[in-house]
Amino acid sequence: MALTEVKKYFRQFGMEDRVLELSESSATVELAANALGCEPARIAKTLSFSMEGKPVLLVTAGDAKVDNAGYKARFHQKAKMLTPQEALELIGHPVGGVCPFAVKPGVSVYLDESLRRFKTVFPACGSGNSAIELTIPELERYSGALEWVDVCKGWRGEA
Repeated sequence: MALTEVKKYFRQFGMEDRVLELSESSATVELAANALGCEPARIAKTLSFSMEGKPVLLVTAGDAKVDNAGYKARFHQKAKMLTPQEALELIGHPVGGVCPFAVKPGVSVYLDESLRRFKTVFPACGSGNSAIELTIPELERYSGALEWVDVCKGWRGEA
């Protein structure tokens, strides 16, 4: 189970007890915000893509949407999301619980600039009813992100 793997991952940093197992679903931004009592924008949603046949995760703010033109300009190809089955097979987490922690080898992680405006955010932890509150420096460290990118729209007030 992915949640077990994420807890094991955080155990090595003495942070396993910070993983929240919720009594209600957190599988969407809206559900997670309601379950956690925070604004939807602070939910760090993790989107899974295929890039040149390899799995890529993009962690964005809950109110951000991938800007196809910005994505193509940055990654030099069209954004192609993984199917739920592909996400489970290639990333190791089910849709609704996809996160950048305890992922399968070969998964590249990027953090979107839309997250930097918050002191803390809430990414999932491998299941549709889990989360962890992390500061932005903690998210950088524990996600193993390759770099910050600016490929989303809708969070700066633009359409």
